[in-house]
Amino acid sequence: MPQISRRAILAGSAAMLAIPTTPHAQGAGGAKPKVTVISQWSAGSDGAAITTLGKEFERQGGIWEHNPVPGFTTEMMNKLRAQIIAGDPPAASQLKGPEIAAWSKVGAVVNLDEQVKEAGYEAVVPAELARLSKPNGHWIALPIQAYRINTLFVSKKAADRIGMTSLPTTWSEFNAAAEKMKAAGITPVANGGIKWDDGMKWEIALCGISPDAYRKAVMELDAKTLQGPEVLAAFRQFRKLGEWSDPGSAGQHYSTFIPRYMKGDMGMLLMGGWAQGVFKNAGFQLSDYMVGPAPQDDGKVAFDLNADEFIFWQKKQPEFQQGQKLLAKIVMGKAFGPMYSQITGSLPVRTDTDLSDPGFSDGQREAARAMSEAVKANRVVLSLAHNMAQTNQIAAAMIDVLTEYVHDNRIKAEEGQKRLVEAVDSIR
Repeated sequence: MPQISRRAILAGSAAMLAIPTTPHAQGAGGAKPKVTVISQWSAGSDGAAITTLGKEFERQGGIWEHNPVPGFTTEMMNKLRAQIIAGDPPAASQLKGPEIAAWSKVGAVVNLDEQVKEAGYEAVVPAELARLSKPNGHWIALPIQAYRINTLFVSKKAADRIGMTSLPTTWSEFNAAAEKMKAAGITPVANGGIKWDDGMKWEIALCGISPDAYRKAVMELDAKTLQGPEVLAAFRQFRKLGEWSDPGSAGQHYSTFIPRYMKGDMGMLLMGGWAQGVFKNAGFQLSDYMVGPAPQDDGKVAFDLNADEFIFWQKKQPEFQQGQKLLAKIVMGKAFGPMYSQITGSLPVRTDTDLSDPGFSDGQREAARAMSEAVKANRVVLSLAHNMAQTNQIAAAMIDVLTEYVHDNRIKAEEGQKRLVEAVDSIR
């Protein structure tokens, strides 16, 4: 995940800082509502989901134009920045976390307050997502799906080979299961080795050790906690995960290993809930794997949150203004969550969504219950690897350290922690 300079983003953008209210003009000459959308989603379950959204937009009378930018978040942001500076932003673009606030200072965004109020939307969205969606007190973005990062998937065939009948609930139990798998000739961990995957494994380890320490170290960048025992313990667990992975995992996407995982040659996958959508899209069944929360040492629920949103950019043309209204209406509607999340394996962001529909899996239902419980217990944390906890620049610096550490066994846990502290200090 290459770093992106905030100074470069802001250059030449001083004239585009106003936040107008939602426009009410009708399409000139009866022109159809239209949106242009930039996202990373081009293939797999994400590609299928946004294609379905586009078809629904067209069914309701609009013109849909999606311009995917596959790859890392930064590549999509570079295209977005170029279009904003050129004075031709998309009608909407994928964005998330603190970047919503940061980018709202780059280009003119649409105030969605009136539509959100009319839809009664804020009352049914988790408070953390509402906070991120209205960074300056006004709704400028809409969440479209949520995921639990700290999710564990276990190959049913691998589990059967070692007599595993339930998921490990603590890191100690996880480590014991991994050793059994290793002894049986199974590669215990089926994760890949690209940057976001590496950062995610570390954050899942830390969240499972202490969500309170996670909040202070990752979300607040508290110096004392970053240098504390919980973060060091996370580095040690992270090392175990690396050693239990395929030796050739560096640079590999986790999906590369799915066939081996499903055959039982690989055992456990620490991955966000989207893996369910990927498995389904690849033709595998729920009976092929076990799924539930990742290890949590204190035995209490914790939810490491990732969520995708659309931010809406000001457009002068009436057809785009009407298209933005239509897209916002669809995204906030009760039918949207089932339509979208049943494809991707995500959780609908509306907490009043009925998940009893057979299109949802038991894994999604369990994760939704966990999110609700974690919200009430104040045990929701935001993902580092997926740009929810920090801006892209800070997250990239931290993940660079984590990736180097996990792929170089010569680096001791204490040294890895020291380098992480130094990386944070250098970019505060």
